[in-house]
Amino acid sequence: MPAPSEASMKEIHELIAVDTTSRDSNLALIENVVKKLDAYGISPQLIHNEEGTKANLLATIPAADGSVQGGIVLSGHTDVVPVDGQNWSSDPFDAQVRGDKLYGRGTCDMKGYLGVILAKLDQLTSAELAEPIHLALSYDEEVGCVGAVSLVQKIVDDGLAPRGAFVGEPSSMRAIRGHKSMNVFRAEFNGVAAHSSLPSEGVNAISYALRFANFVEEVSAELRTSGPRDEAFIEPTTTMNVNKFDAGIAVNTIPSEAVVYFEYRSLAVVDRDALTARFREKAAELEAEMRAQNPACSASVQQQAGAPGLDTAPGEEVVALAAACGAIATDEKVTYGTEAGLFSAAGIPTVVCGPGDIAQAHAPDEFIELEQIVACENFIDSLIAQLSS
Repeated sequence: MPAPSEASMKEIHELIAVDTTSRDSNLALIENVVKKLDAYGISPQLIHNEEGTKANLLATIPAADGSVQGGIVLSGHTDVVPVDGQNWSSDPFDAQVRGDKLYGRGTCDMKGYLGVILAKLDQLTSAELAEPIHLALSYDEEVGCVGAVSLVQKIVDDGLAPRGAFVGEPSSMRAIRGHKSMNVFRAEFNGVAAHSSLPSEGVNAISYALRFANFVEEVSAELRTSGPRDEAFIEPTTTMNVNKFDAGIAVNTIPSEAVVYFEYRSLAVVDRDALTARFREKAAELEAEMRAQNPACSASVQQQAGAPGLDTAPGEEVVALAAACGAIATDEKVTYGTEAGLFSAAGIPTVVCGPGDIAQAHAPDEFIELEQIVACENFIDSLIAQLSS
């Protein structure tokens, strides 16, 4: 089996050594990438979060004629999930080769992919490209595709108009054309506290929150039984779950606060705005009942994160390009969400294709098989050849 290049392994090791857990800043990693790009005469743009603690990076490697419009986006996120409470066999931020695998947090999701791209900067910048290649690195993908919103908007605002994008989430180098949307919500119920022996003097927030949670389950059952289906998914319907519930301070106190956390992952044909509106309407209905008992009560639903699904048509040019570069063609759609839906929603046909198996992402002893790194190297080499004049 061919081994990954020393350049790729070096870049991956450097990326993993920088702890970019989503709760922390990614600026150290971004600054390192800026230096590497500067060395090749590429001046990236940084799009910071409001606090200035994190940044997206957008860089364009122009075509041989200097043009920056059109071309292909290579996109990936820089953040990783926490290692808290996980039992690792080695330091998660010091990548280690054991057998035919490279272990470390982010090896699979998705610093292996980013490392290969950085290792190919020499070839990318020296090629006689017929069209540009755009590098798009985001922050906070793991907490809800947060950073990519402004990153994609920057691509649109700058008029770059790429004809396609590859998002390098671990897909075992399969060309994935579809995944569901991701939508995360917090429903808050504020009642009135009272001693449990005097329930009429209070308004029980848990009671109303439980009714709301039950409504979520009812909608979930409705979508499972009579909603649209897509058999290309392991779960062929829109899925929905109540996943967290916070409430109460003591068994002898009528609770004044309760919070329900829920999420849904919808098929592309589902109207997300209309579906979300159903939950806001239910909360408003429950709020009216609560306020009838005490006007100080309230209920609300806030969306904490969200990203559209992906449903790229098989006839799109980017699908053929992926195949020409060596991606494995498939009609399978994946259960996990990615930033690809944001690119697609902006009018940029997108395919998810990256090294590693999603089953290893987020797990203790996360790893990527070395042959997957080689496959990614071959993909980028082929892409350069395909886009060269």
